[in-house]
Amino acid sequence: MELFRFRAQWLALILTLAPVLFAGEWPQWRGPGRDGIWMEQDIVERFEESGPTVLWRVPVSGGYSGVTVAAGRVYTMDRMKEPEQIERILCFDAETGKQVWSYQYPAKYKIGYPVGPRASVTIDDKRAYAFGAMGHFHCFDAETGQVLWSKDFKAEYDSEIPTWGMSCSPLIEGNLVILQIDDKEGACVVALDKKTGDEIWRAIDDKVNYSSPIMIDQAGKRVLITWTVEQISGLDVQTGQVLWQQLFSAEMGIASPVLYEDYLFVSSFFDGSILLKLDDKKTAVEVVWQRKGEDEKETDSLHSCISTPVILDGYIYGVDSYGELRCLDLLTGDRVWENNDAVKGNRWANIYMVQNGDNTWMFNENGELLIGQLRPDGFKEISRALVIKPTGRELAQRGGVCWAHPAYAYKNTYVRNDEELICIGLAAKPKADSP
Repeated sequence: MELFRFRAQWLALILTLAPVLFAGEWPQWRGPGRDGIWMEQDIVERFEESGPTVLWRVPVSGGYSGVTVAAGRVYTMDRMKEPEQIERILCFDAETGKQVWSYQYPAKYKIGYPVGPRASVTIDDKRAYAFGAMGHFHCFDAETGQVLWSKDFKAEYDSEIPTWGMSCSPLIEGNLVILQIDDKEGACVVALDKKTGDEIWRAIDDKVNYSSPIMIDQAGKRVLITWTVEQISGLDVQTGQVLWQQLFSAEMGIASPVLYEDYLFVSSFFDGSILLKLDDKKTAVEVVWQRKGEDEKETDSLHSCISTPVILDGYIYGVDSYGELRCLDLLTGDRVWENNDAVKGNRWANIYMVQNGDNTWMFNENGELLIGQLRPDGFKEISRALVIKPTGRELAQRGGVCWAHPAYAYKNTYVRNDEELICIGLAAKPKADSP
């Protein structure tokens, strides 16, 4: 516990000293630290009655690919069905919305919910890494869009495309780019040289689910945390060696694992939740609790679907199977409270939550942006605005959904649906000088 507190204090100091470096960009899934933390300062505390200002908007096509932002560029992926089925990687100027480059390739979909790509583009060292729903993977020059190398995992690795398509957002660690790819020859997880695409290692004989991996520090090692269909695993990131595994079978695991001090929390729509305690002396874990309800409606603790929970001050906050915003006691999984106001109650209802100081920013599937506070005594809503309309290429019966994670960068948020990508200004107005 003390090790994690020390690391948290050190990180807070660094972020205070260098806010532009850490807070200014959103280069990967769930932000700079891949943890849903947004360090920006001098942003609005609440929205004007007319709502926040849209700085620009550009057309895009269908996709659940989140938005990422780095070096003044905005990236996402989409899918076109006519005149042929293609996936596209799109790059725009972050200030103006002008398209800088795009790249497309044939991609015939044979998956459920075929709106478009799922994974977010990862930006690292002037390279952009994009993973398509049918297993196509590209490394680009992030500035020009030139293809540096590419892989077709279905063709090269005999990957089995899961029911809902490949969804893993690429993870960069040192010289590696890491993915779940579901190869039949013991390569559920692979690490490639990020500059060449050469395979460095492969690991785990399992099938992929839809969760994206994270990195943690444990017992003096950098440990890759990956959640596949049958288990949660901790791997030596340099070799792929399995350091520990915990069985946690999940039919539909989408949310990323969440690290809090020396605990690791994972939640699934059908299979409930599990809390693991990380040993700080060796690479091992033990189960603190595991809970599962009778079914997807009669849930226990938390059955999260798309939304990755947040953990604050010893409490878990997450979105249950039908949109119930819940607070749980971390060490027991007991429900403290439930709120039904943050998103309309529907199966798989989703909220993407990002923490900025004491406030939680929420983008729900109804296209609303909320500012609020998550506390053990309840959810305090501070402000809410409809910023983009849900699109009905899927789930039209409930008015459509917004299922792409927004980016928070340069005191803006970048939000998309299946028709447009918009930039919304969130900078606080300068305070008037006192007389």
